[in-house]
Amino acid sequence: MNVVQCRMALAGLGWSVEDLAREAGVPIDALLRFDSGEVVPPGIYAALRDTLQDAGIIFEDDGQLVEGGPGVRLHRSHVDEGKRPEELSSANDG
Repeated sequence: MNVVQCRMALAGLGWSVEDLAREAGVPIDALLRFDSGEVVPPGIYAALRDTLQDAGIIFEDDGQLVEGGPGVRLHRSHVDEGKRPEELSSANDG
Protein backbone atom coordinates (compact mmCIF):
# COMPACT_ATOMS: atom_id res chain seq x y z
CA MET A 1 0.00 0.00 0.00
CA ASN A 2 1.28 3.42 -0.91
CA VAL A 3 0.02 6.84 0.14
CA VAL A 4 -2.18 7.29 -2.92
CA GLN A 5 -3.75 3.87 -2.41
CA CYS A 6 -4.42 4.76 1.21
CA ARG A 7 -6.16 7.98 0.19
CA MET A 8 -8.20 6.13 -2.45
CA ALA A 9 -9.19 3.52 0.13
CA LEU A 10 -10.35 6.21 2.55
CA ALA A 11 -12.39 7.85 -0.19
CA GLY A 12 -13.95 4.54 -1.16
CA LEU A 13 -14.94 3.80 2.40
CA GLY A 14 -16.03 7.35 3.15
CA TRP A 15 -13.55 7.48 6.05
CA SER A 16 -11.47 10.40 7.29
CA VAL A 17 -7.87 10.05 8.43
CA GLU A 18 -9.23 10.32 11.97
CA ASP A 19 -11.54 7.37 11.30
CA LEU A 20 -8.65 5.25 10.03
CA ALA A 21 -6.40 6.18 12.95
CA ARG A 22 -9.16 5.25 15.43
CA GLU A 23 -10.07 1.99 13.66
CA ALA A 24 -6.40 0.97 13.33
CA GLY A 25 -5.54 1.98 16.87
CA VAL A 26 -2.64 4.15 15.76
CA PRO A 27 -1.78 7.72 16.76
CA ILE A 28 -3.13 10.30 14.33
CA ASP A 29 0.33 11.88 14.04
CA ALA A 30 1.75 8.56 12.78
CA LEU A 31 -0.95 8.37 10.12
CA LEU A 32 -0.32 11.98 9.12
CA ARG A 33 3.39 11.22 8.81
CA PHE A 34 2.60 8.30 6.51
CA ASP A 35 0.20 10.51 4.53
CA SER A 36 2.97 13.08 4.02
CA GLY A 37 5.28 10.40 2.62
CA GLU A 38 7.42 9.73 5.67
CA VAL A 39 8.42 6.20 6.57
CA VAL A 40 6.52 4.86 9.58
CA PRO A 41 7.38 1.84 11.73
CA PRO A 42 6.37 -1.48 10.18
CA GLY A 43 3.78 -2.12 12.90
CA ILE A 44 1.98 1.15 12.14
CA TYR A 45 2.04 0.46 8.41
CA ALA A 46 0.70 -3.08 8.95
CA ALA A 47 -2.07 -1.83 11.24
CA LEU A 48 -3.19 0.71 8.63
CA ARG A 49 -3.09 -1.76 5.75
CA ASP A 50 -4.76 -4.56 7.70
CA THR A 51 -7.54 -2.27 8.94
CA LEU A 52 -8.32 -1.13 5.42
CA GLN A 53 -8.29 -4.71 4.14
CA ASP A 54 -10.58 -5.80 6.98
CA ALA A 55 -12.95 -3.01 5.93
CA GLY A 56 -13.13 -4.49 2.42
CA ILE A 57 -10.32 -2.78 0.53
CA ILE A 58 -8.32 -4.85 -1.96
CA PHE A 59 -4.98 -3.37 -2.99
CA GLU A 60 -4.03 -3.85 -6.63
CA ASP A 61 -0.38 -3.89 -7.71
CA ASP A 62 0.85 -1.98 -10.74
CA GLY A 63 -0.75 -3.56 -13.79
CA GLN A 64 -2.51 -6.28 -11.81
CA LEU A 65 -5.94 -5.67 -13.31
CA VAL A 66 -5.65 -2.47 -15.31
CA GLU A 67 -2.92 -0.33 -16.71
CA GLY A 68 -2.03 2.89 -14.98
CA GLY A 69 -0.34 1.92 -11.75
CA PRO A 70 -1.33 0.62 -8.35
CA GLY A 71 -4.90 1.08 -7.21
CA VAL A 72 -7.61 -0.18 -4.90
CA ARG A 73 -11.04 -1.70 -5.20
CA LEU A 74 -13.76 -2.61 -2.77
CA HIS A 75 -14.45 -6.25 -2.03
CA ARG A 76 -17.83 -7.35 -3.30
CA SER A 77 -19.97 -8.11 -0.32
CA HIS A 78 -22.98 -10.32 -0.40
CA VAL A 79 -26.02 -8.10 -0.67
CA ASP A 80 -29.37 -9.46 0.44
CA GLU A 81 -31.57 -8.71 -2.55
CA GLY A 82 -34.69 -9.97 -0.81
CA LYS A 83 -37.14 -12.37 -2.38
CA ARG A 84 -37.53 -12.73 -6.12
CA PRO A 85 -41.02 -12.09 -7.52
CA GLU A 86 -41.64 -15.80 -8.09
CA GLU A 87 -40.87 -16.44 -4.41
CA LEU A 88 -43.46 -13.97 -3.09
CA SER A 89 -46.67 -15.23 -1.56
CA SER A 90 -49.18 -14.17 1.06
CA ALA A 91 -47.42 -16.57 3.47
CA ASN A 92 -44.14 -14.60 3.37
CA ASP A 93 -45.65 -11.12 3.00
CA GLY A 94 -44.35 -9.28 6.00
